[in-house]
Amino acid sequence: MQRRAFTLALPSCAFPGLHSLAHAQDFPNKPIRYIVPVAAGGGSDMVGRAVTERWGKLLKQSFIVDNQGGGGGVIASQNTARAAADGYTLMQGYVATHGTSPATRQLPYDPIKDFTPIGMIGGTPNVLVINTDLPISDFRQFVEYTRANAGKLSYGSAGTGSLTHLTMELLKQQTGLQMTHVPYRGVAPAFTDLLGGQTQAMFPGLAAAMPHIKSGRARALAVTGKTRHPQIKDVPLLEELGLKGFDAMQWYGVVGPANMLPAVVRRLNDTLSAALKTPNLRERLALEAVEPMPMSAQQFGDYIRADLARWTWLARERRIELST
Repeated sequence: MQRRAFTLALPSCAFPGLHSLAHAQDFPNKPIRYIVPVAAGGGSDMVGRAVTERWGKLLKQSFIVDNQGGGGGVIASQNTARAAADGYTLMQGYVATHGTSPATRQLPYDPIKDFTPIGMIGGTPNVLVINTDLPISDFRQFVEYTRANAGKLSYGSAGTGSLTHLTMELLKQQTGLQMTHVPYRGVAPAFTDLLGGQTQAMFPGLAAAMPHIKSGRARALAVTGKTRHPQIKDVPLLEELGLKGFDAMQWYGVVGPANMLPAVVRRLNDTLSAALKTPNLRERLALEAVEPMPMSAQQFGDYIRADLARWTWLARERRIELST
């Protein structure tokens, strides 16, 4: 009897892989905490809530959205990296947490080693906009006018090291244009001064720019990406305008702590990809100008590494580095 009891207990202690497999097959059997690294109510929060609502239905389990704003995503990223790698704590990573901030700041986490890529949600392009008082109607005229007034024009951003800052610096790097950077505490005050004429240009995300483009108070000249965005089909890509390989996007994706079980990652990725293909979710993401971009966990990991490498290279070339 004792021998039989020992034999029955043997698999759980001698073959821990079987326990891992059982965990993966049973996953998820309780709610999943989904950390969003911004305060509730913004566009990123809306993306997270829309995605997890549909995703949870496919997993037959609920998500608990946990907004952890502050520190530009540092607090949320640290808490995620320190969580158990069991699949029950995930985070909505984005370009700041895994791209621009690590490229320009010393952070208490490693954007690659401390996380497991789960899958891409999607992205919204950045769009070059100008004050409508400028005698400019297209990108070619913008380049000519800026060169003729070298150093006299200024551009606003959501802050030093932000995507709005680095995207314009990438444009300056590739074109040789000279403009003065004026950092703000967020995109809203930066837009206020652009519309008021205190600055002349800006490179915000499309979601933030759309209301001003539609009202006619800001003029869109070019957009990033590989294909024209359906909401501004008449605005040409920078690729089309001769800037080959120009890539800058406000992307959103899902990551977990490092060393998650591959089977759990596959389960999460398969269901996330399926959720992103549903018309209802695509329509809700379109409200934030986000185009779904489902991809495998491996592809998403490759994307993160490439994005981080791009912004790290640019920060070094332009000597952009924050003290904290």
